Amino acid sequence: MNFNENELLSVALLGFDMIEGPKLKWHQIFAESNIKIDFENFLINFYLSFRGGSSETMKPQAILYDKFYIVAFPRGLELCCLFMKPQGIFPKIKNLSRVAESIIIHMDEIESEVNVNDNGTQDYDEVKRIIINMLSAQQMSTPEIRRYFKMSNSAVWKIMSELEEAQRIYRTQKRGRTQFWTGYN
Repeated sequence: MNFNENELLSVALLGFDMIEGPKLKWHQIFAESNIKIDFENFLINFYLSFRGGSSETMKPQAILYDKFYIVAFPRGLELCCLFMKPQGIFPKIKNLSRVAESIIIHMDEIESEVNVNDNGTQDYDEVKRIIINMLSAQQMSTPEIRRYFKMSNSAVWKIMSELEEAQRIYRTQKRGRTQFWTGYN
């Protein structure tokens, strides 16, 4: 990354008090901008974002917002945050957005191929497992359950009947033509 000094908006040094938590030690504004950063209110969020995580390798080094980005450098419990103008980054973000969109479309295609076998029906064992988990803590109607799967009403009823026969779920009530189900705890 090429650094240009006029990209720097401000700097803040965050400390950590064992009783009060993160606190602002000092900050300095280098360039006036239409971006108003309330250091006191965002203090905990910044600190937790950069210092959180389970290991040194899983902590972010920078966070990009719409109109600025933050690069942070830890030292002990302190954190030095550099607030920067994102110059020249938006074309890259647009390109990355196109890449992400194509990946999402590709993964949706793969997922639909995995979920649908030769007959055009979903893998019943996986659907049964999901339904049992869904109904373990709540009551749901057959139409509600059907919305989660790309299956016909008769296919859902076949699964529900099999689960009921196996005593994994049971009928709780019927409203009109709608049957409600729940699982055994």
